[in-house]
Amino acid sequence: MAFWKRLILGVLTVCLLGIYILCVKLEGPLSWSIEPLRHFHGFIQGPSSSSRDSEEPLDRKSNSDRWSRPSPTSIFHPELLSTTALQEKTPAHTPAPTSETQTAAEQQQQPAESTSRSEAVGETRSSTRGPTLKPPQFTEPPFIGDTYMGEDVPPQTNCTDGVRSRVAQTEFGGRFLRRIPVLQWADHLSREQYQRLSQYPGAHGWGGIDYNSLVETLSVLNSSANRQMLDDWSDRSNRSECSRCAVVGNGGILKDSKKGKEIDSHHYVFRTNGAIIKGFEQDVGSRTTHYTFSTNTLMNSMRSYAGLGYKGPPLSQETRYVFLPDHDRDYLLMKAAATHVPVERGPERAKDPTKFFGEDVTAEKLKMYHPDFIRYLRNRFLRSSALKTKYKDIYRPSTGAVMLLAALHSCDQVSAYGFMTPDYKNYSDHYYDSNYHPVGFYINHDLRMEMTLWQQLHQAGLMRLYMH
Repeated sequence: MAFWKRLILGVLTVCLLGIYILCVKLEGPLSWSIEPLRHFHGFIQGPSSSSRDSEEPLDRKSNSDRWSRPSPTSIFHPELLSTTALQEKTPAHTPAPTSETQTAAEQQQQPAESTSRSEAVGETRSSTRGPTLKPPQFTEPPFIGDTYMGEDVPPQTNCTDGVRSRVAQTEFGGRFLRRIPVLQWADHLSREQYQRLSQYPGAHGWGGIDYNSLVETLSVLNSSANRQMLDDWSDRSNRSECSRCAVVGNGGILKDSKKGKEIDSHHYVFRTNGAIIKGFEQDVGSRTTHYTFSTNTLMNSMRSYAGLGYKGPPLSQETRYVFLPDHDRDYLLMKAAATHVPVERGPERAKDPTKFFGEDVTAEKLKMYHPDFIRYLRNRFLRSSALKTKYKDIYRPSTGAVMLLAALHSCDQVSAYGFMTPDYKNYSDHYYDSNYHPVGFYINHDLRMEMTLWQQLHQAGLMRLYMH
């Protein structure tokens, strides 16, 4: 009898202890672990030259979700800033603006700014009833920001057969914004615009750029020449109704092309980065009216191609210098060049800007791409699968792509030379390479997507692309 009493007492004790432990657990917070997303396109090791390694995105049709992990130095294009610079310019938290895609008709109805709602696949809701399990989902990265400044800029020509008159009848009609500023200048800076654009890092906004530095730089871009890409069109002695622009990349397809005279016959000639002209005039021409670069790409080009003849940006009376602002060092060099004083701080501290742009450089010869324009190009024309990866913050259109698409938004008729075509493996990376170097692919640009875009724009009749 005593045995049964002890047994029953033991069972009751165990039950009471179990109930007590359960109550304690229920009073604490619930925690849920979510399986990370795995359906991103992977990256594989791409072709490389003898001087650099590379990594390329898989083709968009690939179903692979595996990753190869080369050393960190092999995945970034020479255009990319240092890791330290990236950390400085990336805000700790980025609010998610709302956005939507507009049709061409809706764009024309917008009085001041194109606005919209995000194309998010899923939406997360919060509740005061306690924690809930969030299902795995993909939403657009919060920095996409398909909202841009708009302004009314009267056309410079009366061209009836230009890009703007034809784009509405093409597949690009719904993507093309007529009122987005290509260039930024003094009138664009305000506290309100600074707060809006500070959400976006790198070339896509003013994130990480001090407001006072912006004021000091943009205040010198205060003339009509700074806001217009083709600022001297009215002064040119021509009877043409349409502005014709040649945009010259540095691709190996131009070697032995004999396109020099044809390129120079355009009203304007755009070049970028390591544009070596001397000795290659027969293939690439000799004139440069617009030279596009970032401070980083300029310094890299001067280091990498000095032995091949690149000494710096082209110098001529008609040359304009178009900065692609990747970091505050671009604003600092711009200010120094406009005021003819040494760069005050940063990697270029104490450098004399006249060594790059000549003794006669003036503020009127300087221009700077608007970060809204670069973000718009990324969002609507080159929306790469890289935006779904951990490298989304550093992805942007290549400097050459920004230049070509800027010409399409500024000129009436555009011819592109030296840009990547489907037979790119037949040519060296650059037209000035002494030995064959395969094209390098890097994670901060999607060169295959850019190549596809050039084909589409050519087939749509919006530009003429040189192909062998």
